[in-house]
Amino acid sequence: APGSRFPLTEAHDPDLGRNSLQSYELSGDEHFSLAVQAGPGGDQRPELVLAKALDREEAAFHELVLRASDGGDPARTGTARIRVTVLDANDNAPVFSQAEYTVRVPEDVPVGYVLVTVTATDADEGLNGHVKYSFKKKKKPSSQIFHLDSETGAITLQRSLDFEEGDAYLLDLEAYDGGALYDTAKVMITVTDVNDNVPEISVRSAVSTISEDSPPGTVVALLHVQDRDSGANGAVRCSLDEGVPFRLQSSHGSYYSVVTARELDREQVSEYNVTVRAADGGSPPLQSSAVLSLRVLDVNDNAPVFAQERYSARLAENNAAGALNLPVGSLVLTVRATDADAGSNGRVSYSFGNVPDDVPSLFAVDSDSGEVRTVGLLDFEEKNKYIFGLEARDGGGLTGHCEVQIDITDENDNAPEI
Repeated sequence: APGSRFPLTEAHDPDLGRNSLQSYELSGDEHFSLAVQAGPGGDQRPELVLAKALDREEAAFHELVLRASDGGDPARTGTARIRVTVLDANDNAPVFSQAEYTVRVPEDVPVGYVLVTVTATDADEGLNGHVKYSFKKKKKPSSQIFHLDSETGAITLQRSLDFEEGDAYLLDLEAYDGGALYDTAKVMITVTDVNDNVPEISVRSAVSTISEDSPPGTVVALLHVQDRDSGANGAVRCSLDEGVPFRLQSSHGSYYSVVTARELDREQVSEYNVTVRAADGGSPPLQSSAVLSLRVLDVNDNAPVFAQERYSARLAENNAAGALNLPVGSLVLTVRATDADAGSNGRVSYSFGNVPDDVPSLFAVDSDSGEVRTVGLLDFEEKNKYIFGLEARDGGGLTGHCEVQIDITDENDNAPEI
């Protein structure tokens, strides 16, 4: 403290009286002054007095000159050089180079990457000037993600970053010296997004079957599409494969409906595997897809169609059992009709259409096979040609028609009559 006194070595002069030591004088520094105490025998004892507080960081040494003079004529002097070494006291706290550090890093930086190195200086020396660094408060998850080197001040990444989990971290740091003086600073770490998430397509509801007569605009699926990235990396575009009778319709925000774009035809395509594709706006874009399996249900929209519009056959009369004639119950011809529908809608049964009264007594048609057989005897002299219609009916009531013509050929079965 100012006013402190430090005894100095006394000068010695062997002369006597006025020719002996008379006074001291100090020169060299404003921090110190000279005080002379009178001893019991009249001797003078010089003392160094601290006149102004010391600051080792401004001046670590002070060079002084002490001059002793006698009273002779001329006066003689003696000098002593005094070197004052100022010892350090811990009167300076560490000081960070910045009160706040700002860092921007992409989320895909590798573990071990040095994000920033903070620095603090302490004007003291030795242990008093040795600075160490620490987190002021260990906050989770910051203390688990970042590592602070206590000696160098380097902040490194010790766990992978994920922009979607956290896009900003505030670290409170402390720099302290060996004497427990400290300074604080903040580090603001901003994580920037990298396109590391593919779009996610979730099917919230979907039908597995749809009737082929469903009107355009019928909803077959409700989708939710999201991308955890941000900005362009999280902007998702959805599409369907070309050539399918479906289209995407945007609902609310990230919801989409898959609807029919036109009427379906089961007879052309009975099943669809509709692929929904989602791509984000990253560079390069990331993509994902989902498949909707859809079976088209049949409706009775197709009538039976005969293979021929007209069927014909020739039979000899007197179709009794014999080498040349067809016996009763024999097959005359077979008609065939097809129906493009499925199940009962496509199951065909055969019957007579509008026929003359005599036809059912002579011919019969099998409802399942379409076989036309004889059920009575044919007589050329009675009638030599039969024309009648057959009908094919499916399970939904739609019909198709054809015409059958049977010509009867003459046999010599009548003797001349006189």
